[in-house]
Amino acid sequence: MDRNIDYKNIMVYVEISDEKPVNVGLEMMTPARTIADAKGGKVIALIVDKNSSDAAEIVAESGADEIILVEAPAYNGDIYTEILENLVSKYEPAVLMIGGNQYGKEIAPRLAARFNTGCITDVIGVSVEDDGKIVWTTPMYGGTILNDVIVEESRPQIITVRSGAFKKPLKGDMVKGNILSENALYNEASVKTNIVDTVKEISETINLEEADVVVSGGRGMGSAENFSLVEEMAQLLGGVVGATRPAIEAEWVSRAHQVGQSGKIVSPKLYIACGISGATQHMSGMVGSDYIVAINKDEDAPIFEVANVGIVGNVLEVLPVMIEEIKKIKSSN
Repeated sequence: MDRNIDYKNIMVYVEISDEKPVNVGLEMMTPARTIADAKGGKVIALIVDKNSSDAAEIVAESGADEIILVEAPAYNGDIYTEILENLVSKYEPAVLMIGGNQYGKEIAPRLAARFNTGCITDVIGVSVEDDGKIVWTTPMYGGTILNDVIVEESRPQIITVRSGAFKKPLKGDMVKGNILSENALYNEASVKTNIVDTVKEISETINLEEADVVVSGGRGMGSAENFSLVEEMAQLLGGVVGATRPAIEAEWVSRAHQVGQSGKIVSPKLYIACGISGATQHMSGMVGSDYIVAINKDEDAPIFEVANVGIVGNVLEVLPVMIEEIKKIKSSN
């Protein structure tokens, strides 16, 4: 791509899982719309999958001006990288945004190498300066420092976005985009990887990333027996159980429940932190929650700095009271 041209359009690769767009795919529409409006361009969503017409309709109502639908085999990094490379070359976006999940982390650096361009990973914020330059914000050192990055010349800019960093756009505010079809162009001879089978772990049934309510327990719960209070609270609220790394390492709950930099990044409507002091590694995985309730006996615990409601007290005394009150409310209704 000619680096002397001021490209304006923003392309978003929307990954599909179980015939639905993954959360981060829709979340990226929000910053993409901001950038495109500031630069006078369009948001182009790209869907590469099989049987994805229903998913395209969802994306069409989420802020994209155009949705490019490509029917392709099940995910293969070699194939999908080449398909995206061909489409980026054809449509010449200023930016290609990709979700920072397992597949995105595989595709993004490959594309950056092929286009000899910059790749910025784990983006959690974005702004556009008066001169049109895009400023990407990424966390460093476990989220203790925020780093602003500007790519001066490389085009397209390849970006991976952290799940939960942005809110999904409100459908009612959006004009429905046009759905277009493209052929899946790739060279069979270039496919070096043969995926024989894909097996889902049992842990994948624990969908922390898409839960509206997450109740997490930390070291302060004290034991596996006490941790059952966290599980009971989550069940009462129709939520899922999260945990800190110390709780995982103590084997109170499986690793599938870990929230944090080395676990899952969550952004529920309600996050309840039980006996969690607020290590940076954990908070970087839940700070995007809409509403945070923290229970800890240490009034100086860092978790209170991000909490909307802080309860200073012994979690083993506070949590049973909360559970009983919720039961009373539910039974009266």
